[in-house]
Amino acid sequence: MRVVLAFSGGLDTSFCVPWLEETLGAEVVTVFVNTGGADRAALDQVAAQSKALGAARHVEIDARRAVYDHHVAWLIRGNVLRGEVYPMCVGAERTRQAIEVARVAREIGADAVAHGSTGAGNDQIRFDVVLRVLLPETTILAPIRDHTITREQATAWMRERRLPVPEGSARYSVNRGLWGTTYGGSWTHDPWAAPPEDAWGPTSPAPEARDLVIGWVGGLPVSIDGTPISGFEAIEAVGEIARAYALGRGIHLGETVLGIKGRVAFEAGAPLVLIAAHRELEKLVLTRWQLFWKDHLGRFYGERLHEGQHLDPVMRDIEAMMLSSQRHVAGETRVRLEAGRFQVTGVRSPHALLRDAAGRYGELPSLWTGEDAKAFAKIAAIPSMLATAQEEKRPW
Repeated sequence: MRVVLAFSGGLDTSFCVPWLEETLGAEVVTVFVNTGGADRAALDQVAAQSKALGAARHVEIDARRAVYDHHVAWLIRGNVLRGEVYPMCVGAERTRQAIEVARVAREIGADAVAHGSTGAGNDQIRFDVVLRVLLPETTILAPIRDHTITREQATAWMRERRLPVPEGSARYSVNRGLWGTTYGGSWTHDPWAAPPEDAWGPTSPAPEARDLVIGWVGGLPVSIDGTPISGFEAIEAVGEIARAYALGRGIHLGETVLGIKGRVAFEAGAPLVLIAAHRELEKLVLTRWQLFWKDHLGRFYGERLHEGQHLDPVMRDIEAMMLSSQRHVAGETRVRLEAGRFQVTGVRSPHALLRDAAGRYGELPSLWTGEDAKAFAKIAAIPSMLATAQEEKRPW
């Protein structure tokens, strides 16, 4: 039996390798899908962990470009923040990991695919939905979920067999990717518990405050401080700058796919800075109703992605609308960075709708007269006048 395992090198997936071999007699092929956040040393460590656990083969896939093109780009265009705070660091990356695992499984003719998700998390749904769509005839295995194995039990099982247990695995579940890092377990289960001092890892003193100028074309970043850079490289560059100022740290409490509440800590400086800057640029160049409907569809898009439904055709329909809305989202945004905080302080575009030719807000109009405004206000009051008269049972 040949099993392709989505492998991160963490406790849960590390447990799955020897468990699948010992329990099912499986030949395990581990697949690490690099969605960002891992340097060469980290990638080599994952490969070494796979080998030490006895995997028959290890496959490494660089999916950063695919994550950006097929997921992150739409999250930026849609200003998608779950619960208005969380930039969905994990949902998009799990979808891409499942897609790549399915591709490897097809290529090598695997009998089954496996992942290390628990039975109470969102990731099991994201993996299962994508795998069922792309590999409808292939068995899906999830040992941690299917056998209700706790982190403590997995650790003890591996230590009994003198297998390498990932450092710190019993305390936190950490997921690093292009779109940020999330932290689960321990204090995140208590909604009253504040982050411990070491929650985000070591922090160095922030550099002096500075301005970051981001160039945009088609609703996506294309330059930083005048230097052309785009795609996942732009995300990594902004993330590195933001990290130095300890930006993007937060806690999200919200609905899980399964209907229970969940809480996660995250550090996502690049997403929060870029979405804030993109939103401000949109305010300058889009009309009121473009903003209204795009925000609604962006929120729905994020909801479906969160639930593992990237392959639903409605997602392509929404992407088409968002792409159309971004035709004029071009220009520059200026972001002030300080220790622990940032602010979008300036925005400019050749497509700006804020123009003196139309009127200067709070001062003088250009496209209308005072009499026009007086008549507009009179007409605008009519619905409320009629409703008030109805309530007070008097002629209006």
